[in-house]
Amino acid sequence: MKRRDFITLIGGAAAAWPLAAHGEQSQLPVIGFLSSRSADDSIRAVVAFREGLAEAGYVEGKNVAIEYRWAEGQFERLPALAAELVRQPVTVLAAVAGAQTPRAAMGATTTIPIVFGIGEDPVREGLVPKLNRPGSNVTGATFSTALLGPKRLSLLRDLVPGAEVIGLLVNQNSFQGQWQIQDVQQAARDLGQPLVILNGGSDDEIDAAFASLASQRVGALLVGSDPFFDPRRAHLIALAAHYAVPALYHFRDFPLEGGLLSYGASIVELYQQVGRYVGRILKGDRPADLPVLLPSKFELVINLKTAKALHLTVPPTLLALTDEVIE
Repeated sequence: MKRRDFITLIGGAAAAWPLAAHGEQSQLPVIGFLSSRSADDSIRAVVAFREGLAEAGYVEGKNVAIEYRWAEGQFERLPALAAELVRQPVTVLAAVAGAQTPRAAMGATTTIPIVFGIGEDPVREGLVPKLNRPGSNVTGATFSTALLGPKRLSLLRDLVPGAEVIGLLVNQNSFQGQWQIQDVQQAARDLGQPLVILNGGSDDEIDAAFASLASQRVGALLVGSDPFFDPRRAHLIALAAHYAVPALYHFRDFPLEGGLLSYGASIVELYQQVGRYVGRILKGDRPADLPVLLPSKFELVINLKTAKALHLTVPPTLLALTDEVIE
């Protein structure tokens, strides 16, 4: 299947289906899939979500229908998209790619089950009161990527020990960005590491942040975990290459596409878990009784080609910890 055709399919182009098939599909339970990302940027994630659903016995178009809504990085669209899905109505809502998405879903319904897939701490974000017993219509999975700032800072120091100052690029417009600033600043203080906070809450701010690296003597950059950055991967990687700054990111797609290194949980695993929980709820489980799922492992990925271009030598101790090396 061609990429464009696949994107159209996951976008929910039901109008192109035969009328008989469409009528049959309308009798199926309907999953609402709400994401802050775009369809083009979520192909691998949707495949993983469908895999999780299939493990629970549900196949799209056969015994379940899926209505997709994409905010395409415009978070202000999420409440309207969530309300649209609730009006359908849908049987269960999968709300993914940042805490803003389940928050919008929660604003649209208190009765339809919501399964989130996010990188933030769901308790800290106010989505659930407890991880082990959510106790409402909301549960899900987190890969806790926003909580890994201190570990990422340590890894970046190991790779670039000569960096006098390390920069932290965050989206200060999000709760997630504010939490990361606090966590990484505390870790930097504990390590005696000078840290500069750089705001990347818009495309212009991202460009300005990179342009300021030299004047602030930033020798390495920690790119914060935020769904705002995900669809801007290519631009962030290009800026890091242009300014020749070693940068660490939050998931493996960055080094796969030319970034230096990443540390975080598997996005594929996260979306599979969301699919499994949606399937369990369709079978009758209550979200209140399903504990929030945590990642089973974190992966360190290094792009040696990029390291060579930056004239970096990866220490053997760091290579020994690496789960995937791209050459």
